[in-house]
Formats: sequence, C-alpha cells, structure tokens
Amino acid sequence: MTEDLTIRVEKSFNAISPESWSQLSGTRRGGETPFNPFLSHAFLSSLEESGSASAKTGWMGHHLLLGDSAGTLLGAIPGYLKSHSQGEYVFDHGWADAFERAGGRYYPKLQCAIPFTPASGPRLLVRDGHQRDALKVTLAASLAEVTRQLGISSAHVTFLPERELPAFEKAGFLRRTDQQFHFINEGYENHEAFLAQLSSSKRKNLRKERRQALENGITIDWLTGKDLTEEIWDQFFTFYIDTGSRKWGRPYLTRQFYSLIGERMADDILLVMARRNGRYVAGAINFIGEEALFGRHWGCIEDHPFLHFEVCYHQAIDFALAKGLKRVEAGAQGEHKLARGYLPVATHSAHYIAHPSLRRAIADYLQRERQEVNYASEYLNEHSPFRKGERQEQD
Repeated sequence: MTEDLTIRVEKSFNAISPESWSQLSGTRRGGETPFNPFLSHAFLSSLEESGSASAKTGWMGHHLLLGDSAGTLLGAIPGYLKSHSQGEYVFDHGWADAFERAGGRYYPKLQCAIPFTPASGPRLLVRDGHQRDALKVTLAASLAEVTRQLGISSAHVTFLPERELPAFEKAGFLRRTDQQFHFINEGYENHEAFLAQLSSSKRKNLRKERRQALENGITIDWLTGKDLTEEIWDQFFTFYIDTGSRKWGRPYLTRQFYSLIGERMADDILLVMARRNGRYVAGAINFIGEEALFGRHWGCIEDHPFLHFEVCYHQAIDFALAKGLKRVEAGAQGEHKLARGYLPVATHSAHYIAHPSLRRAIADYLQRERQEVNYASEYLNEHSPFRKGERQEQD
C-alpha cells in the first residue's frame, strides 16, 4: 500500500455516507460494474438499522474502507466480526469444530459477505475510474493484515466473482468452490419459447405443474415500487415468520427491515404474491439487479401442490424474460431447480486461515471438495431438462 492510501475499519455502516458508497463498483445503476442490489447502501444500512445484522445477532460491523489522503473513499470490503457461522450458506462448522477440539479458538472470525444472502457479487469494491486492479490487490492484502492484527482465526469472503480470486490468492487466501442453480436467459421471447428448448417430457411436466399450482382458484400478482405498502409487508412478514420458523428455527430478518427496504429501494424489489379467495396466502421476495433477478426467500400460510415452484421459480423466469434480464439466481442449494430450467453454476469463496496447521488441513480438504463439486456439476448437466445439444455447462 502506498503512503497516500489508508485502511480503516468502520463498525457502523451508517457512518459511511450513501454518496461516497454509491461511487463504488456494483452499488448503483449505470456504473462500470452491473448494479447488485445487495451491495447498495440502502440494503446494507437497513440490515444494520433493523437489528437484523448487529452485534446482538452475532454480526458486528467490521467494514474495511480504503481512502486517500483527502479522505475520498476509494475502496471497501463489507465485513462482519462473527461469533457463529449462521446465516452464511458456505458452511465451515466442521472447520470450527475440529479447531476447537484441538484447543484452538475459531470464533470470532471475519465474514466478508452480505448477511443472510447467498448471492454472488463483487466483494472488492473500488471506485469507478480508478486503478481498479491495484486497489483490489491492496484491499485483499489489507484484509489479511487486519485478520492478523486482530489475532483471530480467519477471514472468509463468500459468494465473490471468480475474477476476484487472484487478488485474494495473492494475499494468501484459499479458494473454495461450490454450486448454485441459475436460469440463463438465452434471449427467449417468453416462457413458451424457453419451454420449447426442453425435452418433450420435461416440457409437458412443467406445463402440467404450472396448471396444477393455480387449480385452487389461485392468481399471481407482481408487486413492486408503490405497491409495497406497509399492509403488504405485514402480510409477507407473516409468511416469512411462519415458514422461516419451521425451516430455520429462528428467522433472521426483523419486521422493521422490510419497512426500511420498502422505503429506500422499493423499485429494486419484486414480491410475487399468490392470492386465493380475496387474500394473499403465499409470496416470494426477489431483488432486481441490472442484469439479474435474485430470488431470496418465500413463505406461505396455506399449502398447495406446486405453488412453491410456481411462485419462486416459474414466475421469476417470467419476470426476467419480460424485463430482459440475463439470468435468475434462485438462491442456495436445491437440485429440484434443475428440472425447472435452472442449471448448475459455480460459486466461489476465499478463506484466510491464520493458524498454519489448520490452514494445511483446510487446503487439503478444499482440493478434494473441488473435485467432488466438479463431478456433481458434470452429472447434473448430463441430466438437465434441455434437449441434448441445446445447452452447455454454465460457468
């Protein structure tokens, strides 16, 4: 790092001005990097202000900020000092358990990610128009140095784009690979044009599935912008709490979080809501990026066959095609997405492990894990619903 650059750690995201943050890559529409809604000041500050991501919940802000001598924000890594490994979707419970059984202390650790959000996006955020590659190398090296200075076990950068991995590897981070399922828009005119690329049996099954999802008098609404009233958020939060409590035990997000994002970024949000007998009974929240629709979570108060698939996956494809978006990222895990046109795509993370013995053990594990992920991806692509020769493996 040159003498006129400084690194500092900011514990409160609201201490960072929205104006300076919006100059960083991926944080606004029209920049050099496509807009990612999860990197916006509106989203990250709402997580903190609502108490969803806070010291009390084990997500203490620890954001790395790179500035020049004039105080201009040139780069950043959103980060959190964590006392557990919940809400991350890249699992390191086994690492923590092994290290602590050997007498080490795994927590706290640094987690550089978007809380509760398994969506890939830039993690080395640099100011548009500057020496981007050099700043990214500086940021990655600074994250390793901060980890050492804190005397903690590790730093983890999750769901980053593959192009950022070299900067982290140069700083001593280990590479990890996993996979998600994404829908890729190949310029389809509509959902029927997409279905035409599937094998006849898969096409027939999906058409039947969509009909059955709506058989009980269910209709679907797309709500965004001014449609997102407090009454709508009350209803959606009821779905989220009901389903989240059964799925996770304790839902992560507070009711206030939805009010804040509804106030600050309503045009970047899509609620897909299912109505029956004059009331909403299920819904899914999506965030609208410059190139992608990001599906996050869903909830319901009535169970209907195939309604989850319709609300979360088919409607997301419909919206992406209508708006000309390049892809739909449907969140973590879920091989059931394959039959609905979502193909396996590699995701990446980088891990700085301070203890030499733990680092060697994890490096060996990650090498074997990458081979297993590659084998699984090859198998899944062979069993995709597309007609043979229509689609190639996504990367």
